[in-house]
Amino acid sequence: MYFHLIGNFNTSAPADQADADISSFINEANETLLAKGAPAGKGARILNYQIEDRKITVEIESDRYVRAHDAILRLRKPLATLLGKKYRIGIRGIEIESFVARIPSENPVKAAKIPYVSNIEFDGKEISVWMEIDESQIRNRIPDRILTLIEDKIAAQEYGGKEEHWNLLWESAQKPILCDYDPTPEMVKRNWIKHGASRGQWIHGPESTAIFRAFESIVKTEVLDFLGYREMIFPKLVTWDVWKRSGHAKGVYPEIYYVSPPKTRDPEFWEEVSDYYKVTHEIPFDLIGEKIDKPIGGLCYAQCPPFWPFLQGRTIPDDAFPVRVFDRSGTSHRYESGGIHGIERVDEFHRIEIVWMGTPEQVVEESVLLQERYKYIFEEILELTWRKAWVTPWFMAQEGLTGTTGDERVGTIDYESLIPYRNDWLEFQNVSVNGDKYPLGFNVKSQSGHDLWSGCSGVGLERWASAFLAQKGLDYENWPESFRDIIGELPQGFVFM
Repeated sequence: MYFHLIGNFNTSAPADQADADISSFINEANETLLAKGAPAGKGARILNYQIEDRKITVEIESDRYVRAHDAILRLRKPLATLLGKKYRIGIRGIEIESFVARIPSENPVKAAKIPYVSNIEFDGKEISVWMEIDESQIRNRIPDRILTLIEDKIAAQEYGGKEEHWNLLWESAQKPILCDYDPTPEMVKRNWIKHGASRGQWIHGPESTAIFRAFESIVKTEVLDFLGYREMIFPKLVTWDVWKRSGHAKGVYPEIYYVSPPKTRDPEFWEEVSDYYKVTHEIPFDLIGEKIDKPIGGLCYAQCPPFWPFLQGRTIPDDAFPVRVFDRSGTSHRYESGGIHGIERVDEFHRIEIVWMGTPEQVVEESVLLQERYKYIFEEILELTWRKAWVTPWFMAQEGLTGTTGDERVGTIDYESLIPYRNDWLEFQNVSVNGDKYPLGFNVKSQSGHDLWSGCSGVGLERWASAFLAQKGLDYENWPESFRDIIGELPQGFVFM
C-alpha cells in the first residue's frame, strides 16, 4: 500500500524567517517521528517542503505503517511548538491539497460513489483512490475507513457465492417421498392459504396454521424445554442504533422495510391528507411523504439484534452462563424483490429465534446440542430427507465480526431439505456461532472478564412447511404417524361457494 499527500500548515504569520529551523525539523522527523512504530526502513517521509507567506507546504509519501495522513497530524504539534516558542507563530489548521492511496489488487473494485472519494482508477496491478479530505476527516479516521471499505468490497468480489464455501457435514438416508408437486399452488387450491394484501405475504387458514402450531410445539418441547431456554419478547421495530451495533447498518439497506413516524399527531397537520382521500378516494402518497419524518429504523429483519439492548452495558455473573433465550412473538420482514416464491421465500415470515451466550466453549457446545435436537426432529418426527453443511456466509464480514473472524469455530451450519418437484435442495434451518460480534457490539461483559461469544438459530415456520409438504404432500393420511400424533385432527378450513 502506498500513500502520497500534499498538505499545508496554515500559520498565523509568514514563516520565511524559520526556514532553517523548519529544514532541520523535517530532516529529524524523517528519521524519528515519522518512522516511530514502523519496522526498520518503513514509515512516512517528507519529500520536500515549501514556505510561502502564511503557508508551509509539505509533500509526504508513505507505506501502510505510518500512513501519510497520520504523518501530517504527527507533525503538527512539534512544528507548532518550534514556531511558537522561537518565532511566536501559531498553526491555524491543516489543509490537504491532494491525497491518493494505492492498494495492490488483481481486480478493479466495483463501487458506486464513496463519500470523500473523487476518483478511483485501476491499472491492472493496483487501485488508486483520490480523496478530498480535511483535518477533521483525518482525525475522525475517514481515510482509513474508506480504505477498509474498498478492501471489503474487493474481498466480497473475490468471495463469490455461498455455494463456494459449502462443506457437507452429514446427509440422511432417503425417506419416503410422497409428493411430486409444488405444495404452494395446491394449498391455494384447497383454500389453506391466500395471498395477503401486501407483496410476499400470505394469510394462513386453519389447516396451515395448525401445521405451524405443531412445528412450534415440536420445537418448544424437543428443543427449548429440553435444553432449558426461557421465552422473551423481542421488539419488532429495530432502530438504527441497534443495527449499528449489530453490524447490519453496513449493508442491510436493500432488504429492509423502513419505518418513518409522522412529523406530528396534530389532526390539523393531517387534515388535507384525509380531505384529499374523502374527495378522491385515492391515497395522496406524495403528500403523505411530505408529512412523515426520516426513517427511525425498520421492521424486524434479523430477529436477534433487538434482544441485545436488554443486556447492553451490563455485567453478567459467571454462574448465569450459558444464557439461553428465545422469541416467537411476531413476524419478520425482508424485502425479497423479485426473489419471492410460494410460501418458502416471502417478505413476511414467522420464525422462532433461539439465542445463547457464554464462553466460546459453552457457545460451541450449545451449537452441538441444538444440532442433536434438530437431528432427532428431522429424523424421528418429520422423517425428512435432509442434509447439513458448514458454510461461511458473507454476512459475518459484512456485519463487522470482530476479533474472531479467523476462528474456524465461527460460522453457520445450514440445513437443507430435498425438494422433489424441482430436484433441488432448500435451506430450511440454520445454527450459527457468531463469535464475539454481539457481546462486543453491545458491550456485554462477564463477571470474571472472560471472553463472551453468542450463537443464534432461526426456525422459519414457512421453510419447515415447505420442506415437509414438498416431501409428504398435503394429504394428512400420508404424514408420519409421529407428526400426526402431535398435530392431532386437522381442523376443517373454509369452503367457498
